[in-house]
Amino acid sequence: MDVITVTDLAKTYRTPFRRRRVDALKGVSFTVARGEVFGFLGPNGAGKTTTIRCLMGLCAISGGKAEILGAPVPSRAARQRMGFLPEQPYFYDYLTVSELLDLGGRLAGMGAADRRARADKLIVRVGLDHARGLALKKFSKGMLQRAGLALALINDPELVVLDEPMSGLDPIGRKEVRDLILEERDAGKTVFFSSHILSDVESLCDRVAICVGGKIKDIGRPRDLVDATTTETEVRLALADDADAAAVAALTARGTRARRTAGELLLTVGGGVDVDAVLAAAHAAGGKVIAVTPRHETLEDLFLRRVADQGAREVLR
Repeated sequence: MDVITVTDLAKTYRTPFRRRRVDALKGVSFTVARGEVFGFLGPNGAGKTTTIRCLMGLCAISGGKAEILGAPVPSRAARQRMGFLPEQPYFYDYLTVSELLDLGGRLAGMGAADRRARADKLIVRVGLDHARGLALKKFSKGMLQRAGLALALINDPELVVLDEPMSGLDPIGRKEVRDLILEERDAGKTVFFSSHILSDVESLCDRVAICVGGKIKDIGRPRDLVDATTTETEVRLALADDADAAAVAALTARGTRARRTAGELLLTVGGGVDVDAVLAAAHAAGGKVIAVTPRHETLEDLFLRRVADQGAREVLR
């Protein structure tokens, strides 16, 4: 059973003052299966947050339809079974994180004992145990993001929707959020999230959708979307400073990029280049091979290509 079903979703609004028509979504369609981590990608202004706001019932749908947990959007019954963290959450400044989670639990219809037990567990889980007594106005942006994650999970939801959950987090915080998302998936929950951090998306997601210009450009498993063909190879060499200059120049000419540091040369060669010939030239130049790394297309490469294609089409209009 699909947890989220979106069919030809459209959203049109008018700008202030000039009342210019803007088509934010132009027939977006996708599904999210139960138990998967689904990444929703796109540049700024692509329609990611608009799609999420439509799914959460925060703005009216102009066309098409959407269902969450089998109920048409908006649905109060469905909202009770999911958790949501918006991109820029706002909390009351003078609440503590414990009070915030207690409020969220009460709104979700949880009993007092369950609220306390769940809140205590989540505060430790998101790394805020040291800040239990602090008012939220004293929290850093990263700490507020952690509090928002805990609030999204307070009712032990079947579906978790996160809009830029890594925003404002340092590398340690990002790893903790990644671990939390994987824990939710391992517990049988469904996670739908948007992010600009494509390395995290590629490592976490079962499937992704790339939205550009209000339309879905690609959807599927990350490994199926990218080209597995070797696009280039990086050759890292130990190279003495007094190596034969002519031989080093001939070696460097074989690559598309070269970067020399003290004692090393990093040479990048194209996918169609004979790497064995490059290695032979490296030995001739007195170099010692440290590593040979084939490089394939990544999700980031695909994302940038789709954005560039969209930009080129807009210029031609």
